[in-house]
Amino acid sequence: MKTSVEPIEDNKVKVSVEVDEAEFETQIDAAFRRIAREVRIPGFRPGKAPRKILELQLGSAMGREEALRQALPEYYAAAIRDHDVDVIAAPEIDITAGEEEGPVAFEAVVEVRPVVSVGGYDTLRVTIDRPEATDEEIDAQIDRMRAQKAELEVVSRPAIDGDFVRIDITGSQDGEDLEGLTASDYVYEVGAGSVVPELDTELHGAEAGAILAFSADHPEPDESPLDFRVLVKEVNTQVLPVADDAWAAEESEFDTIAELRENLAKRSATVKKFQAQMQLRERATRALAELVTDDIPDSLLGQEVEARMANLFQRLSAQGVDIEAYLTGTGQDPASFTESLRAESEEAIRVDLGLRAVCVAEEIEVDETELDAEIERIAREVREKPAKVRRQLDRNDQLPLVRSDLRRRKALDWLIDHVEIVDADGVEIDRGLIDVSSEFPDVEHDHDHDHDHDHDHGHDHHHGEDAE
Repeated sequence: MKTSVEPIEDNKVKVSVEVDEAEFETQIDAAFRRIAREVRIPGFRPGKAPRKILELQLGSAMGREEALRQALPEYYAAAIRDHDVDVIAAPEIDITAGEEEGPVAFEAVVEVRPVVSVGGYDTLRVTIDRPEATDEEIDAQIDRMRAQKAELEVVSRPAIDGDFVRIDITGSQDGEDLEGLTASDYVYEVGAGSVVPELDTELHGAEAGAILAFSADHPEPDESPLDFRVLVKEVNTQVLPVADDAWAAEESEFDTIAELRENLAKRSATVKKFQAQMQLRERATRALAELVTDDIPDSLLGQEVEARMANLFQRLSAQGVDIEAYLTGTGQDPASFTESLRAESEEAIRVDLGLRAVCVAEEIEVDETELDAEIERIAREVREKPAKVRRQLDRNDQLPLVRSDLRRRKALDWLIDHVEIVDADGVEIDRGLIDVSSEFPDVEHDHDHDHDHDHDHGHDHHHGEDAE
Protein backbone atom coordinates (compact mmCIF):
# COMPACT_ATOMS: atom_id res chain seq x y z
CA MET A 1 0.00 0.00 0.00
CA LYS A 2 1.28 3.45 -0.95
CA THR A 3 0.04 6.51 0.89
CA SER A 4 0.60 10.24 0.83
CA VAL A 5 -0.87 13.28 2.58
CA GLU A 6 -1.27 16.70 0.97
CA PRO A 7 -2.54 19.82 2.76
CA ILE A 8 -5.38 21.64 0.99
CA GLU A 9 -7.57 24.63 1.79
CA ASP A 10 -9.92 25.16 4.76
CA ASN A 11 -7.79 23.34 7.30
CA LYS A 12 -8.09 20.04 5.45
CA VAL A 13 -5.74 17.45 4.00
CA LYS A 14 -6.08 14.99 1.15
CA VAL A 15 -5.01 11.47 1.99
CA SER A 16 -4.18 9.40 -1.12
CA VAL A 17 -4.02 5.61 -0.92
CA GLU A 18 -3.00 3.08 -3.59
CA VAL A 19 -3.34 -0.69 -3.14
CA ASP A 20 -1.92 -3.07 -5.74
CA GLU A 21 -4.09 -5.79 -7.24
CA ALA A 22 -2.39 -8.69 -5.44
CA GLU A 23 -2.82 -7.08 -2.03
CA PHE A 24 -6.45 -6.26 -2.66
CA GLU A 25 -7.12 -9.83 -3.81
CA THR A 26 -6.60 -10.95 -0.22
CA GLN A 27 -9.38 -8.56 0.80
CA ILE A 28 -11.68 -10.02 -1.86
CA ASP A 29 -10.93 -13.56 -0.60
CA ALA A 30 -11.80 -12.45 2.94
CA ALA A 31 -14.98 -10.78 1.64
CA PHE A 32 -16.17 -14.00 -0.04
CA ARG A 33 -15.48 -15.94 3.15
CA ARG A 34 -17.76 -13.54 5.02
CA ILE A 35 -20.40 -13.79 2.29
CA ALA A 36 -20.23 -17.62 2.44
CA ARG A 37 -21.31 -17.49 6.07
CA GLU A 38 -24.34 -15.36 5.20
CA VAL A 39 -25.77 -17.14 2.14
CA ARG A 40 -27.00 -20.69 1.53
CA ILE A 41 -25.51 -22.53 -1.43
CA PRO A 42 -27.07 -25.97 -2.18
CA GLY A 43 -24.62 -28.76 -1.44
CA PHE A 44 -22.42 -26.71 0.88
CA ARG A 45 -22.57 -26.11 4.62
CA PRO A 46 -22.70 -22.44 5.73
CA GLY A 47 -19.28 -20.85 5.30
CA LYS A 48 -17.88 -23.75 3.23
CA ALA A 49 -18.79 -22.70 -0.32
CA PRO A 50 -15.59 -21.87 -2.28
CA ARG A 51 -15.07 -18.49 -3.89
CA LYS A 52 -15.49 -19.77 -7.46
CA ILE A 53 -18.90 -21.23 -6.65
CA LEU A 54 -19.96 -18.01 -4.98
CA GLU A 55 -18.79 -15.99 -8.00
CA LEU A 56 -20.83 -18.23 -10.31
CA GLN A 57 -23.91 -17.95 -8.11
CA LEU A 58 -23.67 -14.31 -7.03
CA GLY A 59 -21.30 -12.64 -9.45
CA SER A 60 -17.72 -11.50 -8.85
CA ALA A 61 -18.80 -7.88 -8.30
CA MET A 62 -20.38 -8.72 -4.94
CA GLY A 63 -17.04 -9.80 -3.47
CA ARG A 64 -15.27 -6.65 -4.65
CA GLU A 65 -18.05 -4.41 -3.33
CA GLU A 66 -17.89 -6.10 0.08
CA ALA A 67 -14.07 -5.88 0.09
CA LEU A 68 -14.18 -2.16 -0.73
CA ARG A 69 -16.77 -1.53 1.97
CA GLN A 70 -14.74 -3.36 4.60
CA ALA A 71 -11.16 -2.55 3.59
CA LEU A 72 -11.26 1.12 2.67
CA PRO A 73 -11.82 2.32 6.26
CA GLU A 74 -8.95 0.08 7.37
CA TYR A 75 -6.62 1.41 4.67
CA TYR A 76 -7.63 4.97 5.54
CA ALA A 77 -7.03 4.41 9.27
CA ALA A 78 -3.61 2.92 8.56
CA ALA A 79 -2.65 5.90 6.38
CA ILE A 80 -3.80 8.36 9.06
CA ARG A 81 -1.81 6.46 11.67
CA ASP A 82 1.33 6.16 9.53
CA HIS A 83 1.38 9.87 8.73
CA ASP A 84 0.22 10.95 12.22
CA VAL A 85 -2.63 13.03 10.82
CA ASP A 86 -4.66 14.63 13.63
CA VAL A 87 -8.14 14.42 12.12
CA ILE A 88 -11.19 15.96 13.78
CA ALA A 89 -14.01 14.88 11.50
CA ALA A 90 -15.18 12.05 9.27
CA PRO A 91 -13.51 11.90 5.84
CA GLU A 92 -15.06 12.28 2.41
CA ILE A 93 -13.78 9.25 0.46
CA ASP A 94 -13.67 9.15 -3.32
CA ILE A 95 -12.63 5.91 -5.08
CA THR A 96 -10.50 6.91 -8.05
CA ALA A 97 -9.61 3.43 -9.37
CA GLY A 98 -10.44 -0.22 -8.86
CA GLU A 99 -14.17 -0.20 -8.27
CA GLU A 100 -14.64 -2.90 -10.89
CA GLU A 101 -11.18 -4.43 -11.37
CA GLY A 102 -7.44 -4.00 -10.96
CA PRO A 103 -5.51 -1.98 -8.35
CA VAL A 104 -7.52 0.15 -5.95
CA ALA A 105 -6.93 3.83 -5.34
CA PHE A 106 -8.91 6.35 -3.35
CA GLU A 107 -8.63 9.84 -1.93
CA ALA A 108 -9.93 10.94 1.46
CA VAL A 109 -10.43 14.63 2.22
CA VAL A 110 -10.59 15.22 5.94
CA GLU A 111 -10.52 18.17 8.35
CA VAL A 112 -7.56 18.28 10.74
CA ARG A 113 -6.97 19.95 14.07
CA PRO A 114 -5.70 23.49 13.47
CA VAL A 115 -2.12 24.27 14.42
CA VAL A 116 -1.90 27.65 16.14
CA SER A 117 0.85 29.91 17.41
CA VAL A 118 0.58 31.64 20.77
CA GLY A 119 2.91 34.60 20.92
CA GLY A 120 3.49 35.84 24.44
CA TYR A 121 2.84 32.54 26.22
CA ASP A 122 6.25 32.78 27.88
CA THR A 123 5.61 36.21 29.42
CA LEU A 124 2.14 35.71 30.89
CA ARG A 125 1.23 37.37 34.19
CA VAL A 126 -1.36 35.76 36.45
CA THR A 127 -3.09 37.45 39.37
CA ILE A 128 -4.05 35.29 42.36
CA ASP A 129 -5.00 35.86 45.99
CA ARG A 130 -1.99 36.15 48.25
CA PRO A 131 -1.77 32.83 50.14
CA GLU A 132 -1.34 34.34 53.58
CA ALA A 133 -3.81 34.65 56.43
CA THR A 134 -4.48 38.25 57.54
CA ASP A 135 -4.99 39.39 61.12
CA GLU A 136 -8.61 40.23 60.25
CA GLU A 137 -9.24 36.67 59.05
CA ILE A 138 -7.71 35.21 62.21
CA ASP A 139 -9.80 37.60 64.31
CA ALA A 140 -12.92 36.39 62.51
CA GLN A 141 -12.02 32.74 63.22
CA ILE A 142 -11.43 33.58 66.89
CA ASP A 143 -14.78 35.38 67.03
CA ARG A 144 -16.56 32.36 65.56
CA MET A 145 -15.03 30.19 68.26
CA ARG A 146 -16.04 32.72 70.94
CA ALA A 147 -19.59 32.83 69.58
CA GLN A 148 -20.04 29.16 70.38
CA LYS A 149 -19.89 30.06 74.10
CA ALA A 150 -21.53 33.45 73.84
CA GLU A 151 -24.26 34.57 76.25
CA LEU A 152 -27.20 36.84 75.57
CA GLU A 153 -27.69 39.97 77.62
CA VAL A 154 -30.87 42.08 77.62
CA VAL A 155 -30.30 45.70 76.50
CA SER A 156 -32.64 48.70 76.57
CA ARG A 157 -31.56 50.22 73.27
CA PRO A 158 -33.00 49.78 69.73
CA ALA A 159 -32.02 46.58 67.91
CA ILE A 160 -29.11 46.57 65.49
CA ASP A 161 -27.76 43.92 63.13
CA GLY A 162 -26.24 41.07 65.11
CA ASP A 163 -28.62 41.47 68.07
CA PHE A 164 -30.93 38.62 69.07
CA VAL A 165 -34.54 39.61 69.63
CA ARG A 166 -37.22 37.52 71.34
CA ILE A 167 -40.45 37.97 69.43
CA ASP A 168 -43.95 36.67 68.92
CA ILE A 169 -44.54 36.44 65.17
CA THR A 170 -47.67 35.69 63.16
CA GLY A 171 -47.57 35.30 59.40
CA SER A 172 -50.77 35.09 57.37
CA GLN A 173 -51.97 35.01 53.80
CA ASP A 174 -55.39 36.18 52.68
CA GLY A 175 -56.42 36.41 56.33
CA GLU A 176 -55.39 32.87 57.29
CA ASP A 177 -52.51 32.26 59.71
CA LEU A 178 -49.64 30.20 58.31
CA GLU A 179 -48.32 27.58 60.72
CA GLY A 180 -44.76 27.76 59.44
CA LEU A 181 -44.61 31.53 59.97
CA THR A 182 -46.20 31.68 63.42
CA ALA A 183 -44.26 31.25 66.71
CA SER A 184 -44.07 32.56 70.29
CA ASP A 185 -40.87 33.53 72.11
CA TYR A 186 -38.94 33.05 68.88
CA VAL A 187 -35.30 34.17 69.18
CA TYR A 188 -34.19 35.74 65.92
CA GLU A 189 -30.88 37.30 64.88
CA VAL A 190 -31.42 40.69 63.32
CA GLY A 191 -29.91 40.80 59.85
CA ALA A 192 -29.93 37.02 59.37
CA GLY A 193 -32.42 37.24 56.48
CA SER A 194 -33.77 33.78 57.25
CA VAL A 195 -37.49 34.65 57.10
CA VAL A 196 -38.20 37.56 54.72
CA PRO A 197 -36.01 40.62 54.09
CA GLU A 198 -38.77 42.92 55.35
CA LEU A 199 -38.55 41.37 58.84
CA ASP A 200 -34.94 42.51 59.23
CA THR A 201 -35.80 45.96 57.94
CA GLU A 202 -38.63 46.35 60.46
CA LEU A 203 -36.63 44.95 63.40
CA HIS A 204 -33.66 47.22 62.78
CA GLY A 205 -34.19 50.13 65.20
CA ALA A 206 -37.12 48.51 67.04
CA GLU A 207 -37.22 48.47 70.86
CA ALA A 208 -38.78 46.09 73.34
CA GLY A 209 -42.56 46.49 73.36
CA ALA A 210 -42.77 47.53 69.72
CA ILE A 211 -45.56 46.05 67.61
CA LEU A 212 -44.69 45.74 63.94
CA ALA A 213 -47.20 45.15 61.15
CA PHE A 214 -46.04 44.85 57.53
CA SER A 215 -46.49 42.93 54.31
CA ALA A 216 -43.94 41.04 52.23
CA ASP A 217 -43.90 39.55 48.74
CA HIS A 218 -44.46 35.80 48.59
CA PRO A 219 -41.43 33.84 47.30
CA GLU A 220 -43.68 32.49 44.53
CA PRO A 221 -44.50 35.34 42.12
CA ASP A 222 -48.07 34.14 41.48
CA GLU A 223 -48.97 33.96 45.19
CA SER A 224 -50.65 36.77 47.11
CA PRO A 225 -48.53 38.76 49.61
CA LEU A 226 -47.75 37.66 53.16
CA ASP A 227 -48.89 39.74 56.14
CA PHE A 228 -46.89 39.82 59.38
CA ARG A 229 -47.58 41.01 62.92
CA VAL A 230 -44.59 40.98 65.29
CA LEU A 231 -44.35 41.78 69.00
CA VAL A 232 -40.80 42.59 70.11
CA LYS A 233 -40.41 41.28 73.68
CA GLU A 234 -36.67 41.66 74.26
CA VAL A 235 -33.56 42.97 72.57
CA ASN A 236 -30.45 41.00 73.46
CA THR A 237 -26.85 41.60 72.59
CA GLN A 238 -24.36 38.79 72.26
CA VAL A 239 -21.66 38.84 74.93
CA LEU A 240 -18.56 36.96 73.84
CA PRO A 241 -16.02 35.51 76.28
CA VAL A 242 -12.72 37.37 76.48
CA ALA A 243 -10.15 35.87 74.11
CA ASP A 244 -7.33 35.45 76.62
CA ASP A 245 -4.97 32.66 77.59
CA ALA A 246 -7.49 31.09 79.98
CA TRP A 247 -10.15 30.93 77.26
CA ALA A 248 -7.67 29.52 74.72
CA ALA A 249 -6.58 26.81 77.17
CA GLU A 250 -10.21 25.86 77.84
CA GLU A 251 -11.43 25.88 74.22
CA SER A 252 -8.39 24.47 72.41
CA GLU A 253 -5.32 22.31 72.83
CA PHE A 254 -3.12 25.39 73.19
CA ASP A 255 -2.05 27.10 76.43
CA THR A 256 -2.06 30.67 75.14
CA ILE A 257 -4.06 32.81 72.74
CA ALA A 258 -0.86 33.53 70.82
CA GLU A 259 -0.29 29.82 70.19
CA LEU A 260 -3.90 29.39 69.08
CA ARG A 261 -3.64 32.32 66.67
CA GLU A 262 -0.39 30.95 65.27
CA ASN A 263 -2.01 27.58 64.65
CA LEU A 264 -5.06 29.13 63.01
CA ALA A 265 -2.81 31.22 60.79
CA LYS A 266 -0.83 28.17 59.72
CA ARG A 267 -3.94 26.13 58.95
CA SER A 268 -5.50 29.02 57.06
CA ALA A 269 -2.31 29.54 55.07
CA THR A 270 -2.28 25.86 54.07
CA VAL A 271 -5.84 26.09 52.76
CA LYS A 272 -4.95 29.29 50.93
CA LYS A 273 -1.95 27.58 49.34
CA PHE A 274 -4.19 24.92 47.81
CA GLN A 275 -6.65 27.59 46.70
CA ALA A 276 -3.80 29.61 45.20
CA GLN A 277 -2.59 26.59 43.24
CA MET A 278 -6.07 26.09 41.82
CA GLN A 279 -6.32 29.77 40.94
CA LEU A 280 -2.91 29.70 39.31
CA ARG A 281 -3.79 26.68 37.17
CA GLU A 282 -7.19 28.04 36.19
CA ARG A 283 -6.03 31.58 35.41
CA ALA A 284 -2.86 30.49 33.60
CA THR A 285 -4.86 28.29 31.24
CA ARG A 286 -7.44 31.05 30.75
CA ALA A 287 -4.68 33.51 29.91
CA LEU A 288 -3.24 31.02 27.44
CA ALA A 289 -6.67 30.53 25.85
CA GLU A 290 -6.92 34.29 25.26
CA LEU A 291 -3.75 34.11 23.15
CA VAL A 292 -5.43 31.66 20.76
CA THR A 293 -7.25 34.00 18.40
CA ASP A 294 -7.86 31.56 15.52
CA ASP A 295 -11.42 30.57 14.63
CA ILE A 296 -12.47 27.27 16.16
CA PRO A 297 -13.72 24.72 13.57
CA ASP A 298 -17.41 23.93 13.97
CA SER A 299 -16.69 20.19 13.92
CA LEU A 300 -14.24 20.50 16.82
CA LEU A 301 -16.62 22.68 18.82
CA GLY A 302 -19.49 20.30 18.16
CA GLN A 303 -17.47 17.33 19.42
CA GLU A 304 -16.51 19.15 22.61
CA VAL A 305 -20.10 20.23 23.30
CA GLU A 306 -21.34 16.67 22.74
CA ALA A 307 -18.64 15.24 24.99
CA ARG A 308 -19.45 17.66 27.81
CA MET A 309 -23.18 17.06 27.41
CA ALA A 310 -22.68 13.29 27.51
CA ASN A 311 -20.50 13.63 30.60
CA LEU A 312 -23.15 15.75 32.32
CA PHE A 313 -25.95 13.32 31.43
CA GLN A 314 -23.88 10.44 32.78
CA ARG A 315 -23.27 12.22 36.09
CA LEU A 316 -26.91 13.28 36.41
CA SER A 317 -28.11 9.78 35.59
CA ALA A 318 -25.87 8.33 38.31
CA GLN A 319 -27.59 10.71 40.75
CA GLY A 320 -31.07 9.95 39.47
CA VAL A 321 -31.57 13.50 38.17
CA ASP A 322 -32.89 14.45 34.73
CA ILE A 323 -31.77 17.47 32.74
CA GLU A 324 -35.00 19.41 33.40
CA ALA A 325 -34.55 19.12 37.16
CA TYR A 326 -30.91 20.11 36.81
CA LEU A 327 -31.77 23.25 34.84
CA THR A 328 -34.46 24.20 37.35
CA GLY A 329 -32.12 23.62 40.29
CA THR A 330 -29.37 25.72 38.75
CA GLY A 331 -31.71 28.49 37.61
CA GLN A 332 -30.96 28.06 33.91
CA ASP A 333 -33.18 27.89 30.86
CA PRO A 334 -32.23 25.66 27.90
CA ALA A 335 -30.97 28.60 25.82
CA SER A 336 -28.66 30.01 28.50
CA PHE A 337 -27.46 26.50 29.37
CA THR A 338 -26.57 25.78 25.74
CA GLU A 339 -24.81 29.13 25.37
CA SER A 340 -22.83 28.52 28.56
CA LEU A 341 -21.87 25.02 27.43
CA ARG A 342 -20.65 26.29 24.07
CA ALA A 343 -18.59 29.03 25.76
CA GLU A 344 -16.99 26.52 28.13
CA SER A 345 -16.30 24.16 25.24
CA GLU A 346 -14.69 26.88 23.14
CA GLU A 347 -12.41 27.91 25.99
CA ALA A 348 -11.44 24.27 26.58
CA ILE A 349 -10.51 23.91 22.92
CA ARG A 350 -8.46 27.12 22.97
CA VAL A 351 -6.60 25.86 26.04
CA ASP A 352 -5.94 22.55 24.30
CA LEU A 353 -4.68 24.22 21.11
CA GLY A 354 -2.55 26.59 23.18
CA LEU A 355 -0.94 23.76 25.10
CA ARG A 356 -0.19 21.92 21.85
CA ALA A 357 1.45 25.10 20.55
CA VAL A 358 3.59 25.32 23.69
CA CYS A 359 4.64 21.69 23.13
CA VAL A 360 5.90 22.58 19.66
CA ALA A 361 7.53 25.87 20.63
CA GLU A 362 9.32 24.40 23.65
CA GLU A 363 10.04 21.04 21.98
CA ILE A 364 8.24 19.18 24.75
CA GLU A 365 8.17 15.43 24.16
CA VAL A 366 7.30 12.31 26.17
CA ASP A 367 9.95 9.61 26.52
CA GLU A 368 9.31 5.91 27.08
CA THR A 369 10.07 6.15 30.79
CA GLU A 370 7.34 8.76 31.23
CA LEU A 371 4.93 6.70 29.13
CA ASP A 372 5.65 3.61 31.23
CA ALA A 373 5.04 5.59 34.42
CA GLU A 374 1.69 6.83 33.09
CA ILE A 375 0.62 3.31 32.15
CA GLU A 376 1.55 2.16 35.65
CA ARG A 377 -0.56 4.97 37.10
CA ILE A 378 -3.53 3.97 34.94
CA ALA A 379 -3.01 0.35 35.93
CA ARG A 380 -3.16 1.28 39.62
CA GLU A 381 -6.41 3.16 39.05
CA VAL A 382 -8.09 0.26 37.24
CA ARG A 383 -6.37 -2.37 39.42
CA GLU A 384 -4.79 -4.23 36.53
CA LYS A 385 -1.25 -5.21 35.69
CA PRO A 386 0.65 -2.60 33.62
CA ALA A 387 1.45 -5.14 30.90
CA LYS A 388 -2.25 -5.89 30.43
CA VAL A 389 -3.14 -2.19 30.33
CA ARG A 390 -0.44 -1.56 27.73
CA ARG A 391 -1.72 -4.43 25.57
CA GLN A 392 -5.26 -3.08 25.75
CA LEU A 393 -4.16 0.45 24.89
CA ASP A 394 -2.03 -0.83 22.03
CA ARG A 395 -4.80 -3.05 20.69
CA ASN A 396 -7.25 -0.13 20.74
CA ASP A 397 -4.68 2.21 19.19
CA GLN A 398 -4.85 4.46 22.25
CA LEU A 399 -1.15 4.71 23.12
CA PRO A 400 -0.83 7.83 20.92
CA LEU A 401 -3.69 9.38 22.92
CA VAL A 402 -1.93 8.66 26.21
CA ARG A 403 1.32 10.09 24.87
CA SER A 404 -0.45 13.21 23.56
CA ASP A 405 -2.25 13.70 26.88
CA LEU A 406 1.05 13.43 28.77
CA ARG A 407 2.67 15.88 26.40
CA ARG A 408 -0.02 18.51 27.01
CA ARG A 409 0.23 17.96 30.76
CA LYS A 410 3.95 18.61 30.56
CA ALA A 411 3.19 21.79 28.62
CA LEU A 412 0.78 22.86 31.36
CA ASP A 413 3.48 22.23 33.97
CA TRP A 414 5.91 24.29 31.91
CA LEU A 415 3.39 27.11 31.59
CA ILE A 416 2.62 27.19 35.32
CA ASP A 417 6.32 27.15 36.15
CA HIS A 418 7.02 30.14 33.89
CA VAL A 419 4.11 32.55 34.36
CA GLU A 420 4.66 35.57 36.55
CA ILE A 421 2.51 35.40 39.69
CA VAL A 422 1.27 38.60 41.32
CA ASP A 423 -1.36 39.61 43.87
CA ALA A 424 -4.24 42.03 43.38
CA ASP A 425 -1.87 44.96 43.99
CA GLY A 426 0.54 43.76 41.31
CA VAL A 427 3.14 42.66 43.86
CA GLU A 428 4.99 39.50 42.85
CA ILE A 429 4.24 36.36 44.88
CA ASP A 430 7.09 34.04 45.77
CA ARG A 431 6.36 30.55 44.43
CA GLY A 432 7.52 29.12 47.73
CA LEU A 433 4.41 30.60 49.35
CA ILE A 434 2.14 28.24 47.40
CA ASP A 435 4.31 25.15 47.74
CA VAL A 436 2.67 22.56 50.03
CA SER A 437 5.18 19.77 49.39
CA SER A 438 7.05 20.45 52.64
CA GLU A 439 3.84 20.24 54.66
CA PHE A 440 2.37 17.29 52.75
CA PRO A 441 5.34 15.37 51.32
CA ASP A 442 3.20 12.38 50.36
CA VAL A 443 0.87 14.43 48.17
CA GLU A 444 1.75 13.96 44.51
CA HIS A 445 1.70 17.29 42.72
CA ASP A 446 -0.12 16.56 39.49
CA HIS A 447 -1.65 19.40 37.51
CA ASP A 448 -3.66 17.05 35.36
CA HIS A 449 -5.97 15.52 37.89
CA ASP A 450 -7.89 18.71 38.56
CA HIS A 451 -7.42 20.40 35.24
CA ASP A 452 -10.80 21.06 33.74
CA HIS A 453 -9.82 20.66 30.12
CA ASP A 454 -8.06 17.34 29.97
CA HIS A 455 -11.12 15.22 29.24
CA ASP A 456 -10.87 16.21 25.57
CA HIS A 457 -7.98 13.81 24.89
CA GLY A 458 -10.54 11.33 23.63
CA HIS A 459 -10.90 13.48 20.50
CA ASP A 460 -7.21 13.47 19.59
CA HIS A 461 -7.52 10.99 16.75
CA HIS A 462 -10.40 9.56 14.79
CA HIS A 463 -9.09 6.67 12.73
CA GLY A 464 -11.24 3.78 11.55
CA GLU A 465 -14.53 4.76 13.13
CA ASP A 466 -14.78 7.98 11.11
CA ALA A 467 -14.18 6.30 7.80
CA GLU A 468 -17.33 4.27 7.83
